[in-house]
Amino acid sequence: MNHAPTRLSAGEQPDNGVLCEPVPTLSWLPPIGLPTQTAYEVEAHVDGSALPVWRATGAMPRATWPWEPVPSRSHVTVRVRVAAGDEWSRWSQPLSLRAPLWQEGDWSGRWISPREAVSDADDRGAWDVRTTFELDEVPASAWLYATALGVYEVAINDVRVGDAELAPGFSTYDETLYAQAYDVAGLLRPGTNTIVFTLSDGWYRGRNGGGQVRDVWGAILGVRAQIEAGAVVVATGADWTAGPSPITRADLMRGQATDFRIRQGADPGKPVLVDAVTAPTPSWSPSPPVRRVARWSPRSVVELRPGLSIVDAGQNVSGWLRLRNLGRPGERTTLAYGEHLDPADDLTTEHLDMTAYDGRRLTFGQVDEVTAGAGDEAFEPRHTIHGFRYVRVTHPGRSLTADDITVVAVHSDLDRRGWFECSSPELDALHRAADWSFRGNVVDVPTDCPTRERSGWTGDFGLYAPVAARLYGIDGFGRKWLRSVRDDQCDDGVPAMFSPDSERVKHHPDHPGRQAGGSAGWGDALIDVPWTLYTEYGDTEVLAESWDSMTAWVGYALSCARELRHPSRTDRSAEAATHEEYVWDAPFHFGEWCEPRRADDPPQSLARVLAEDQGEVATAYLHRSLSRLSAVAAVLGKADAAEDYAAVAERVLDAWRREFLDRATGHTAADTQAGYVRALCFGLLPEELRPAAADRLVALIHQNDDRLTTGFLTSGLLLPVLADHGHADVAYRLLFRRGVPSWLGMLDRGATTMWEEWEGVDEKGNAHASLNHYSKGAVIEFLHGHVAGLRQHPSSAGWEHFTVRPVPGGGLTSARFRHLSPRGPIEAGWTRDGTRFALDVEIPPTSTATVGLPDGTTHDRGPGRHRFLCETEWD
Repeated sequence: MNHAPTRLSAGEQPDNGVLCEPVPTLSWLPPIGLPTQTAYEVEAHVDGSALPVWRATGAMPRATWPWEPVPSRSHVTVRVRVAAGDEWSRWSQPLSLRAPLWQEGDWSGRWISPREAVSDADDRGAWDVRTTFELDEVPASAWLYATALGVYEVAINDVRVGDAELAPGFSTYDETLYAQAYDVAGLLRPGTNTIVFTLSDGWYRGRNGGGQVRDVWGAILGVRAQIEAGAVVVATGADWTAGPSPITRADLMRGQATDFRIRQGADPGKPVLVDAVTAPTPSWSPSPPVRRVARWSPRSVVELRPGLSIVDAGQNVSGWLRLRNLGRPGERTTLAYGEHLDPADDLTTEHLDMTAYDGRRLTFGQVDEVTAGAGDEAFEPRHTIHGFRYVRVTHPGRSLTADDITVVAVHSDLDRRGWFECSSPELDALHRAADWSFRGNVVDVPTDCPTRERSGWTGDFGLYAPVAARLYGIDGFGRKWLRSVRDDQCDDGVPAMFSPDSERVKHHPDHPGRQAGGSAGWGDALIDVPWTLYTEYGDTEVLAESWDSMTAWVGYALSCARELRHPSRTDRSAEAATHEEYVWDAPFHFGEWCEPRRADDPPQSLARVLAEDQGEVATAYLHRSLSRLSAVAAVLGKADAAEDYAAVAERVLDAWRREFLDRATGHTAADTQAGYVRALCFGLLPEELRPAAADRLVALIHQNDDRLTTGFLTSGLLLPVLADHGHADVAYRLLFRRGVPSWLGMLDRGATTMWEEWEGVDEKGNAHASLNHYSKGAVIEFLHGHVAGLRQHPSSAGWEHFTVRPVPGGGLTSARFRHLSPRGPIEAGWTRDGTRFALDVEIPPTSTATVGLPDGTTHDRGPGRHRFLCETEWD
């Protein structure tokens, strides 16, 4: 076998090879031409000493580190080879890794903090925390380990260290705090060296969530760090100083102000406070860091009047502008960021204002300011981040051009894994909008929107994760977020509405948002996301990590079903029927949130939803989560638990059918599009009633002028359900529909990302709610799985077996989806010309596929590239 495994990984931090855990998981892509993997060998050295070669059998290109945990500060090299029967591949290229500091005793740096007055002032600036140190010579190896309570960037000898933004990242800081490790040997010099941390509020004590609450995790900033340069250790301690930074205002939500007249380091500062804060021993994030991932010139710079211009980035993004041409010393430039222009082509952000729990109106704004200094500086605000397409720039006394401005997109630097294209420019544009909407909402955690809330809502990521996994490598990103979910979960199993939880519901049992965290479809993300990571990557570790969290969640849901009844059922009968023990209808469920509404419909509100009986929705989710938990138990070898959860799932299914299904007609109690989508997708209906339910779904669509009425939970499932039940023509009709509600209707009104509401911009040009809410972008799963036709088989994990079964329609003449799976590249691409249909399929090593053609034939194939031709008639 002439080829070797490629893309060997130990779950390390990208670019610097730093391990995230002492017992890492190894993964690789099998060699080209390998039909199946029957065994593998792993060879490793730790600090130059060889470990015994590890040989094991197994078909999955994945293995847990088989030796003792990797010690702190170790240098590790590892390589792998695989076998098919008696034939072994060549060894992979060696992977070089660095173990950071695992234990509290490894840290010599102490927590240090600026001496600042405790204040609720709106404008909190950043601090420069510094020291100098001497080196006789530069050692061959030198590493900086650093973390903070707040957001930091660090420079050594006036050169920025690394390229991660918003470090150390967003977490539930009292439970989990992440650190970073940097190879800094190239930045050191003989003699005097200077290290400066620029420290600002960040998520730790800056504004958070829709309520814009501050000081959530603490009121005092802190830095902890150490440089280990050979025998020299430079650690944070009492000999450091802290002084004001040129950054005079820094808030992740509100924006940053920088005054370049203030020279960094001009104020030597005051001695720091030592151990004024406490925090967990730092951990090492498995997620790629936030980075500046793309830069481009703006689409246009239009001067509305002298000294006031509107910058159009051309795309709704998460990030900021980089600005040159700051004017004469002392001149101030203001940049206000937003998603929409009003009818006068000026920036507006009124649609992003919110109402707090107590009824207060919370205005939202993102404003940066820069005051020019005497040099030729460029302003790039790295201690804030904005969701925007447009920027109103106030620049008195001078003009601006596109050459003065760079648009910078900033988000977690996820590895691209999926690419789609087809013959319809409209669908390609829809796919781009859904992709950009997700990208704008992965700033270290999966947020709902990059503007007014920026919260890691469970429901949003739970429903979009399967789509995200087709487009990006989200394994480390998802595991990091799930750790926050577990950190925030209450003892009775209730998760927070979003994680990290800026409302701190776990510590405030009477918080009004507590019940919302337990809503069906939202809390079920505790099972849905680990299940997605397992099925995509074959990652059993994430199931084991989340097992207690998952079981606590379904335990909470079952206790609610057993102990609580919705008033509608209490009014019906004082005594509960036996099956009601498994009907989950209280205390609160969002239900099918953000359903399309007519002009005369009352606006959707929590009070209105609270009064509605959502038992049909919640009981359906309870059945699915129990079924998935049974499958998880089976994967983890918990046979008794698998059997028990499967039995309870059957009892919940029986209760759903008794309470919400008319067995004579196949109609559900609510008789809505969403209800039939869920019933068909979740397997709630007896087989003989599925055709009638699908027909009723189609009838409801026709009754609504061939428009959807689904909302948050089921809009992404609607088209696949229609296609899977013989109504692909209706699915394509909805996909290509214009107006409100529709996906292409958003694009017709200028969307470059998905909107929170179907009518995010009304016919008069007025904006409503967020214009970058990625959940509706889940529709592109239909493009991947049905238009192109690529779907993993339900019984498979890690793409061991998949199907390619395109469902052409909508006048399309070609479609192609390429996915880099854990086993290698998979591609499904087809063209049609008249009655001739051609399908090209690439199957990676160790995978198999079943290919279905429009003429009804099926073909089983193994690794390699295959072409299939058929003749068929088209509608």
